[in-house]
Amino acid sequence: MPHLRAHEVQKLLHNKFVVILGDSIQRAVYKDLVLLLQKDCLLSSSQLKSKGELSFEHDVLLEGGRWGRMHNGTHYREVRQFCSGHHLVRFYFLTRAYSPYVEDILHQLRWGQYAPDLVVMNSCLWDLSRYGRNFRRRYQEDLEKLFRRLDQVLPASCLLVWNTAMPIAEVVSGGFILPDAPACPTRLREDVMEANFYSSSEAVRRGFDVLDLHFHFRHAGQHRLSDGVHWDERAHRYLSQLLLAHVADAWGVVLPAHNPVGRWIRDVPAQRQPDRADRRQPQDHHRRELSEAPVSRHSSSPSNSHFAEFPRGAGMSLSGKPAQHIVSRGRALSAESLPTTETESQPLILPGTTVSHTDPIEGTAIDRPKPMQRQGLHS
Repeated sequence: MPHLRAHEVQKLLHNKFVVILGDSIQRAVYKDLVLLLQKDCLLSSSQLKSKGELSFEHDVLLEGGRWGRMHNGTHYREVRQFCSGHHLVRFYFLTRAYSPYVEDILHQLRWGQYAPDLVVMNSCLWDLSRYGRNFRRRYQEDLEKLFRRLDQVLPASCLLVWNTAMPIAEVVSGGFILPDAPACPTRLREDVMEANFYSSSEAVRRGFDVLDLHFHFRHAGQHRLSDGVHWDERAHRYLSQLLLAHVADAWGVVLPAHNPVGRWIRDVPAQRQPDRADRRQPQDHHRRELSEAPVSRHSSSPSNSHFAEFPRGAGMSLSGKPAQHIVSRGRALSAESLPTTETESQPLILPGTTVSHTDPIEGTAIDRPKPMQRQGLHS
């Protein structure tokens, strides 16, 4: 897996609307992606720990967070957005896989001016810790409802990547744990693995992609923070590399050859800054540029604000019906939709060629052919 640079990530996500949904781990995924879209450097420890701030690296807090009361309840809200001339990234904080709030988000994504091109999502630890003894049955039911609704709401051109929950330590602490609960809920580590099995199986059944972060980070415990749940800046940069490589793979884009990232998480000194590579463009390569959308508030209370709207992408018409010429879900259409990278004048390679992947743990290179269409890619 190549080590992608900021200008290459900018090309991969050029004119794309990326939506990230989940807990504090997914918020860090959002932050690292926003940072990497602007410059080649790592998140600081304070940036990783902060939540609800009014602005992070030129993004905007749209709702919740410090616009309202900060707390660790299941009704905590935080909606963030980064918008540049060619990139739009939005984050929604979730405490449950499916709920009326999630349904509201899906309604916004379906009828907003812009249709999402990429959705990255996970919900697990809060689901297992805050919703009673029957959380296993309830979590499975929520997953079934969630993926059914995602299948109905998202345009066929949208790529959804379900991140499995990352491995946790034997003893954990965090906002998702009730104040009067023991230091580590019973069997939580095993419950996470069981939940990952249910969620990934349901995602693949619905034709969505799965990025198995639990597998990729199973031997990276030295990068986990003292609370046993969260991860350091190098781990999150590695996670971003995995995610973007998966996205490029799903869109049929072969990344330029750079220094592999397989051992980077373990060996690169903390003061060194990372890189990134490539870009994705499914069918909407000629969509007009994104502009800075104003944040409108209907009252003096920012917590009641509505989100800025964005023009819908070509993935779905205004009538809500999928546009024509769509290949599978979230897959690239043809060579015309793939740009050429300026990096070392090396063109992006089209599907049908061979890509070298590096195992994240062992650093072993694996070559395999890349198919044009896939359903429920698992990596």
